[in-house]
Amino acid sequence: MARSKRFERRESRDINKETYVSPWPEAGLMVVDSPYDPQPSLLLEAGQVQEMDGRAAADFDMIDQFIVQNCLDLAVAPEAMATPSADIARMIVDINVSRQAVQRLAAGCTPAKLTEIIRHLNVLEMMMGLAKLRVRRTPANQAHVTNFKEHPALLAADAAEAALRGFAEIETTVRVARMAPLNAMATLIGSQTGHGGVLTQCAVEEAMGLRLGLKGLTSYAETLSVYGTEQTFVDGDDTPWSKAFLASAYASRGIKIRFTSGTGSEALMGKAEGHSMLYLEARCLLVTRGGGSQGVQNGSISCIALPEALPGGVRAVLAENLLATMLGLEVASGNDALASHSDIRKTAKLMMQFIPGADFIFSGFSAIPKRDNMF
Repeated sequence: MARSKRFERRESRDINKETYVSPWPEAGLMVVDSPYDPQPSLLLEAGQVQEMDGRAAADFDMIDQFIVQNCLDLAVAPEAMATPSADIARMIVDINVSRQAVQRLAAGCTPAKLTEIIRHLNVLEMMMGLAKLRVRRTPANQAHVTNFKEHPALLAADAAEAALRGFAEIETTVRVARMAPLNAMATLIGSQTGHGGVLTQCAVEEAMGLRLGLKGLTSYAETLSVYGTEQTFVDGDDTPWSKAFLASAYASRGIKIRFTSGTGSEALMGKAEGHSMLYLEARCLLVTRGGGSQGVQNGSISCIALPEALPGGVRAVLAENLLATMLGLEVASGNDALASHSDIRKTAKLMMQFIPGADFIFSGFSAIPKRDNMF
């Protein structure tokens, strides 16, 4: 029997060429509700944390220690942990409850408690929460301005156009590392020509990024990566304290700081320790808050292809954006890396941030042709 050409045409559509992954909790390939995620708990004695999320203080890893010392508001923590997660979820959606009231309780929540709150929200409710809790009154966008030849005049011209078109921030990067200072300068000059007040950065290795900032060639930095497990920090020769110190160095020169994290990074590095991506991201966000960062670039970012290949991945990306706003962080919500060749799936992902309006809906909208985009 001849096969229907209708089926052949459907099979050739981009959406039917996608790759999907079955959940594998032991490897961290689970976006939410891993069986290895801890239950929320917090035990205080004489103002000291003796247990958090089922782990005794003597067994804390460095991320637990940093969260306890620098992130949790212990004055409100007993109230926050005693409040049913469903009640806090309802507060997020209730238009009669202020964002300040939600953020006050969120400041006393442990990573497992934050993750449990999300479990009670569907996608529409999370979108309502994102619109309510974002830091910026009006959503903004960030542009990518690069070019294949790293021509400074073209960089300046493209940065000027991006500024004129309303981008609040412009990010550049390099093909060749030694071009970083010239690229940063060209982007800075162009951005202020098109529209004054636009912030710029050059995404390079952290030591060089700091040098550029100290010399006044950039005005913000966001490629300060944090992770949800100790081993991923160790692999990067980093700690939460080193990130906080780096943030302080930038802040000493008035440079805006935004850490970067996102679902899937620990699993891709093989260091997820069996935990779900959203639980690990909750740990990242508490480290970000405790490190003194103004905001966070999250939404899976360059890891987006992995969570989007798993069940519930797009919902989890929206959830991590919402968690950041609950903690009072400005959110650059991703949408800057190719996650799919399907227009349907790309649009479905974008709508989660576009409709409610994140602080920065795009943390890197390409303002230049695809061939010139070095990201």
